[in-house]
Order: sequence, then C-alpha cells, then structure tokens
Amino acid sequence: MNGIFETDVAYLKGVGPQKAELLNKELQIFNYADLVSHFPFRYEDRSTFYKVSQLNPNLPHVQVIGRLGKIESQGLGRKRRLVAQFADETGTMELTWFKGIQWVAKKLKPSAYYVAFGKPALYGRKYSMAHPELELLTQKENEKKALQPIYPTTEKLRGKFLDSKGLSRIIANLLPIVLSQIPETLPLSIRARYGLIDKAIAIRNIHFPADELQMQKASFRLKFEEFFYLQLRLLRMKLSRIEKFKGQVLQDTQLLTHFYNTHLPFALTNAQKRVIKEIYADLKSGKQMNRLIQGDVGSGKTIVAFICLLVAIGSGAQTCMMAPTEILATQHFEGLKHFAKKMGLSIGLLTGSTKKSVRTKLHQALATGHLKILIGTHALLEDIVVFENLGLAIIDEQHRFGVAQRAKLWAKNKAFIPHVLVMTATPIPRTLAMTLYGDLDISVIDELPSGRKAIQTVHRYDKDRLRVFGFLRKEIQQGRQVYLVYPLIEESEKSDLKNLMDGYESVCRAFPEFPIGILHGNMKAADKEYEMGRFAKGETKILVATTVIEVGVNVPNATVMVIENAERFGLSQLHQLRGRVGRGASQSYCILMSKYELSKDSRVRLETMVRTNNGFEIADVDLKLRGPGDLAGTQQSGLMDLTIADLSKDAPILSRAREAALDLLQGDAELTLPENACVKEQIKRQKKGALNWSRIS
Repeated sequence: MNGIFETDVAYLKGVGPQKAELLNKELQIFNYADLVSHFPFRYEDRSTFYKVSQLNPNLPHVQVIGRLGKIESQGLGRKRRLVAQFADETGTMELTWFKGIQWVAKKLKPSAYYVAFGKPALYGRKYSMAHPELELLTQKENEKKALQPIYPTTEKLRGKFLDSKGLSRIIANLLPIVLSQIPETLPLSIRARYGLIDKAIAIRNIHFPADELQMQKASFRLKFEEFFYLQLRLLRMKLSRIEKFKGQVLQDTQLLTHFYNTHLPFALTNAQKRVIKEIYADLKSGKQMNRLIQGDVGSGKTIVAFICLLVAIGSGAQTCMMAPTEILATQHFEGLKHFAKKMGLSIGLLTGSTKKSVRTKLHQALATGHLKILIGTHALLEDIVVFENLGLAIIDEQHRFGVAQRAKLWAKNKAFIPHVLVMTATPIPRTLAMTLYGDLDISVIDELPSGRKAIQTVHRYDKDRLRVFGFLRKEIQQGRQVYLVYPLIEESEKSDLKNLMDGYESVCRAFPEFPIGILHGNMKAADKEYEMGRFAKGETKILVATTVIEVGVNVPNATVMVIENAERFGLSQLHQLRGRVGRGASQSYCILMSKYELSKDSRVRLETMVRTNNGFEIADVDLKLRGPGDLAGTQQSGLMDLTIADLSKDAPILSRAREAALDLLQGDAELTLPENACVKEQIKRQKKGALNWSRIS
C-alpha cells in the first residue's frame, strides 16, 4: 500500500506526536497501513441489555441501563473506594471504583441515565460492578446493536487513554479516510469461487461489524488472504526450484528387488510401500528431489531410507546419511552395516572422533567411487570430503541442521545437485507442515510395523512412588532395563523440581542390588558415550538421566521409561522420550510421575499422553496448547508474523488457500494474465525476502 497508507499516524485526528511515539514503541504502529491492520482479537456483544433483577454472578460482562443515584467515598487509606448507587425499575446495584477515585467522581453526573458495562459480582444480597465502563445513554443509542471490537493494547498505552476503546476511536477516525483507497488483492475468480467479500468491506467489518455474520465473513476473507500469500510464496519457490534444478535420473531397481526378495527381514507396512513409491517417482523424474519423510518413532524410516539408497547405488551413484549426533550416526551405521554386508556394499562411518588413518582411507574410497554409503555427522560437510558422484543425501532430524550446512551438501556434486531426503521423528501437524515445509514434498509413514506392541502409558502421583518402584523391581528381575528421566541437573532455588543428583541417590538407596548409571548434559562426551554404552550392553539396569536420551541409542531391552515431574515437559518432548522404549518385542511402559496440583494445560498434556500413542494427534494437541512458535524449533520461522490467521484453529482455511494458490500458479505461473495483476502488485508490496526460512535445503 502506498500514498495515503504511508502517512505518519501522528497526523491522524486523536493521535498527535506523543501518542504516535507510544504507538511506534508499544505496537509497532507507524503509519495508516499499520493502524488499519491492527485487528481486534475478540468482540463484546453490546446488542443485549440486562435488568438488575436478571443479573447473576455467572454472567460475563453485561450492559445495564440505569439512573445514577447517591455517590460517596467509603473506607480509609488503601481500602478507600468510590461507591455509586445505580438503579432501574427492577432493582438497585452498586458501581465501585478503587483507582482514580477523584478523576471518576468529577466525571459522574448524579440523576443522569447511563449504560454501565462490566462483570456482575454478588456481595451479600447486592450486585456490584467494579470499574464499569460508563456512557451517557444518549451517546449509546446509535450503537446499541453493534459488536464492540477489543484491541490488543499495553499498560503504557492505557495510561495515555489508548486502551481498547481509545484505539477503537482512532481507527473509527481513520476508516473514512482510507476505505476507498484500499486495493483489492485477490482476483475476482478466487473471490467468487471461495465466497470471499471485497477487501475494503472486510476491513470495515473486521473493525466495526454490524453483526456476527458480517464479522465472520470479514475474518474468513482476511485469514484466507494471509494464508494465500504465504502459500503462494512457498509454492513459487518450489516450482522455481523444480524448473531450475535438474536431477540425476536414478531408476535402476535390480539391487532393490534382490534385497526385497532375499534379505528383507520383515514385511513392509502399506505406509512404507507408499512412501518408497513416492520417493522412487522423484528419483527417476529428472527433477531434483526435496522430500520430507515424517514418521513416528519406530515407524521404520531407516529401512525406507536404505531401500532408497539401493536405487541410487544401483543407478551408479553414491549416497550419504547425515545425523545430528555421534550416537545417532553410530546407531544408523550399526543398523545398516548388517544389510550392506549382505548386499556386498561398502559402507563407512565418519564422525568427529573417527581416527585420522581411518579418515584418510574413507576419503580415498569416496573420491574413487568405491565407497557407496557414508554415514556421519557434520563431519560429512568438510571440504576434504569429496564424492565421485553423490546422488542421494539423507538428513535425519533435519531441524538440528542450519540452512548453510545443508547447502554444503548441494556442492558435493558438480554435475547434478544431489536428491535430498529429509527424515524427522518429530510429528508435525499437517497445517504446520504445509507452512514450515511448504516448498518440500511431504511423505508420511503413519502406521507402525506389525508385531510392535503399543507402549502402555500411565500417570501416577508422588504418593504412588513405592508402588511404581515395586513395578520397576519386577521388570528388572525379568531381565529388563529402565530409564528414569529428570528435568534438571542441579538444584534450582526457584523450583521445586527433584533434581537429578537427589534422584540418583534415592534410586541407589531403593535398588541397592542393581547397577545404576547416570547421564546428563554437563558430562564430557566420552563419559556420556561410556555410560550409554554400559546401558546398551545391559551392564547397568537403571539409567538415571536428563533429556539427553531424547534422541539416543536404540536399547531394545529397555522396556520402562519413568518421567519425573512430567508436568514440566512439553507434549512433543514427552512423546520423543517415550519413543526410547518399545524398541523390542516385549511389552513396554511409560510412567508419568507428577505432583497432585496441576494446571489445566498440564492435565491436558498428561491425559493426552495416556490416551494415545499417535504422534500426529499429540502434535495437534500441542499446537492448540502452545501455538506454532514453539513446535519443531520454529521460533525463528516467521510463523508468528501472521496477523489474523491462527495455524492451530484455521486449518480448513489454510487448505483452501493453498489449493487456490496452486491452481493460480498452474494456470498462470508468471502472473501475466490481466486478472492476476492485483496478485503481482500485492507481491511487490510485501516485504522482499520474508519467509526465506522455509528454504529447507
């Protein structure tokens, strides 16, 4: 928006330089465009009036028309308050003020008729309203039926009379100036297809709707538009990548078929088969693949990755798999070495602690093309690591790698940019995935292999500890192992968390007959490896740890996960921790320990964990509880820039907006058609470079 919309907000009636400076600092409102886009976050229904006799304490904020009677100051010192009698034909209530008493007293007109708006409370037999909004009845008549907008504001703004009502007044002054200048940003074809009202009408009705229906239409139009331009940018990025980057054609399936018929140790699930087909279609397409595999812990992503590696190797290319930690890289290496050996394929492991002599051999075997599969950590990205022909790069738990690091993988093949397959065990709700990874193709492995027993999850309170310890003893006596997870390492004065060291000592006292290990983030890497190694070999029976085991080694014999102070963990973290057990054929358990007093959100989190093992359902609940900013490390993602749309509530609108954006680009990728000129203009107006975070590889 230009011209009128760039006008400094200081020039608007009712603002001026002082208030403008506060609006700049407090709400980042600098000009008319910023102010007109400062939307209400809820509305109060001012269409209904109550009689005093109809009041009850369970009502929300209500309006009462009445006459102001006796006004007096009561109480002394801090308890001093202003009390006014307020009556209609059905009864009398009190209006009370505890702050700004002198200022309020000067404004009140005894015997005048007012509309009082506030929350009714019952004291003894009399109703009272504290700090009500008061307006003389004559002023009120005109807007009797309106929904009143409630705007985000701050304490400093309230101090300068820019509370919600004050903001409402200056926006009411602004709208007549700008409404006729608001440009339409969506083509007529899209507005007609999705039943969207015009932009200017939407702006008027989002601020001052005549009724609920007008407000909903305005809200739908503006949310749709916000999602539409977000998706349009992501989809254009994706289409331009597909056009720009040719991919190496990898389509030989001989190795894959041989492995499938001879060495595959178990039947693939239908979800795994579907995902392999999707990846194979990309590999043979001649376009560079950029695909995300989402699969819950234990859904069999690694075997899918190995089968895809076989297609690349069979077609004459080399492959690599990059993991964020040495533990995870070693786990992948150990898991795949067995299969590679059966297939007669060379496989290597490269991490920070790989010896120099081994590194030299690996580098030579890579450069000559003899080494077909390289598993490793960030060490893979070093310039000295040169492939003869890298065809497929697999990145595990991608959100732990920066964009610059991933881009280094692209440079490992001069002839073709390698195909990229990103794997994550962090379930991301579909709405968030469409936004976070809108320029990637997404495959989901949404079923567990048959024979896997679902982990049984229970919630226990501190008072049940002896019973829980008895259960642990029984499991260990049957040859199993136990994880005991604590949220903190050291005593925190501000917190009532049981710290790790206290926990370790009490577990040692409770289980003197069993060897116990300890693991936390402050230990040296070598000590961590040693402790994890002892547990993996079965030398220790209980591992007392912090969340460092969240993404860790695979211990099929560990069947019980006890999470202390479970109410302090986020849902996705609880789910990741639970995924450390349930790796073998035995029944596994997750025990969530908490104190008895829990907040509403904590209770929802723990009940969700007990109810379901489905990571995507858990992620959806997490998104509703926490909002998008905390999920999958997306704080830096720009998602929080949404001004009116809400990823946790507006999934259906997002899907339709993405569909509209895709249709538009398929029919007019360069936006050259006259009817799409408004879209081209809006893209120019939007900030350049926003949303670059979505670029995954």
